[in-house]
Amino acid sequence: MKRRLFLLHILISTSLFAQEKKPTLMILPSDGWCTQRYFMTSYDNQGLTVSVPDYQAAFREDLELRPVVSKVGEMLTNYGYSLKDCEQELKAIAQRAAEDNMTMSKTSGASLIESPLDMLKRRTKSDIIVQVDWHINREAAGKSVTYTLEAFDSYTSKRIATSTGTGNPSDEPVPVLLEKAVNEHVADFDHQMDQYYRDLVKHGREIILTVRCWDSWENDLETEYAGEELTDCIQSWMHDNTVGGVFNLSDATESFLQFEQVRIPFFDEKGRAMDARSFANELRKYLRKEPFQIEAKVMIRGLGEAIVVLGEK
Repeated sequence: MKRRLFLLHILISTSLFAQEKKPTLMILPSDGWCTQRYFMTSYDNQGLTVSVPDYQAAFREDLELRPVVSKVGEMLTNYGYSLKDCEQELKAIAQRAAEDNMTMSKTSGASLIESPLDMLKRRTKSDIIVQVDWHINREAAGKSVTYTLEAFDSYTSKRIATSTGTGNPSDEPVPVLLEKAVNEHVADFDHQMDQYYRDLVKHGREIILTVRCWDSWENDLETEYAGEELTDCIQSWMHDNTVGGVFNLSDATESFLQFEQVRIPFFDEKGRAMDARSFANELRKYLRKEPFQIEAKVMIRGLGEAIVVLGEK
């Protein structure tokens, strides 16, 4: 009887494990690959010129990229991951950016505070960005492919998994050579991502939250409400609404708070995925109530960073 119960427990555990949701992925060429092939562009970030990969041009002009991304995506799909279509999202973002640029040119001309990659992360809301890099080696026995796969947390940009290797020489097409080279190490790559994702599910996503004050606001973070400074009230709210009360107040003045390593729940009370904006918006709602009655504006940078500015919208 005990043996039967033990076997039943194993079967149930295995079934539940198989049904666990895997993270969603988006596959992109690496920054180094884009630089080597001159798929780079520049944008103005509040007066500072920043160079970033031009993914749209890469997908449009490079004949190897689309089949390579497809092959890597196929392998990872076999491990249970869901894929977001980067190329289609890029087209939608380009259309929206063109409309936004026309709008801004008629008003203040203010520049975006999000990079193109941050915009892509926010729109697709993938959990992990997988960057692929490869180059061809010419050998007497044929071509071989040396590759590197790197996985990054979309919310924090932390590197969470890596895999590199070189396949055997052959005369087969590059996507096939890459598939064979990656296939030898993809199980370990999957294990690294899976372990990281399990930790997130258990301990919450990590974001950055900044609280600032408009210079037009008559109060500041040292103003007292019900006998407590506003900074202390916000810290208490953070403790009650983060997973396990985990966050780090790395900087604080009378007009500025910087919270880092903020662990937020995966889902809100309605079962919707939570990101930095939705978490910051909950703080904004809290500050509108008694005894504060503070208006605030929420601004974001990608999925993993939000700014709450107090005093007005």
